[in-house]
Amino acid sequence: MVGLVGGGGAGRGWRLGDEAAGGGGGGGGGGVVAAAAAVAGAAAEAEHMRRLHSHAPGEHQCSSALVKHIKAPVHLVWSLVRSFDQPQRYKPFVSRCVVRGGDLEIGSVREVNVKTGLPATTSTERLELLDDDEHILSVKFVGGDHRLRNYSSIITVHPESIDGRPGTLVIESFVVDVPDGNTKDETCYFVEAVIKCNLTSLAEVSERLAVQSPTSPLEQ
Repeated sequence: MVGLVGGGGAGRGWRLGDEAAGGGGGGGGGGVVAAAAAVAGAAAEAEHMRRLHSHAPGEHQCSSALVKHIKAPVHLVWSLVRSFDQPQRYKPFVSRCVVRGGDLEIGSVREVNVKTGLPATTSTERLELLDDDEHILSVKFVGGDHRLRNYSSIITVHPESIDGRPGTLVIESFVVDVPDGNTKDETCYFVEAVIKCNLTSLAEVSERLAVQSPTSPLEQ
């Protein structure tokens, strides 16, 4: 279940959507260990957010962030996330993607065709940042027949341990203009719904790949 908790100053339109990694801990010492791990995990998430997900939404913009814990090692998850030229590898609403010029570099632009079910058919998107060392991907919407003007997103992946096995923490944040006739809450709710679908699909694809490659090491 994905929930929303308050965060940020008033007027910034910042919220944090959190997807839990699993069920609650048991009693006794196991519960103490689980609680300590949860606190450490929350601290790590907060640090990643502070360091890598800095947005400064204007008065007529909204911003939010969501997290997902995936039971697959970082290198598998990142191999999907970094595929700017093939977002359909895990994004269920993308039917086709073509990168202008064919080369993949900072400033590259992709033309995305969107499947039916969303209030759009095309999106033109520019690669702002692709960092294979820090595992950061940033994309900005620069055109298309959608209403998400000045949409900019950052997605980062981080190694973690889940149930004693290699896992990955994924954080995706965004900032976008609030369209005329809509509220900040309505805009964030729509974008978050799409991102949640993408992150759920990313987890499913990554975990399936992890099962097919059970000896995959934990990325450092």
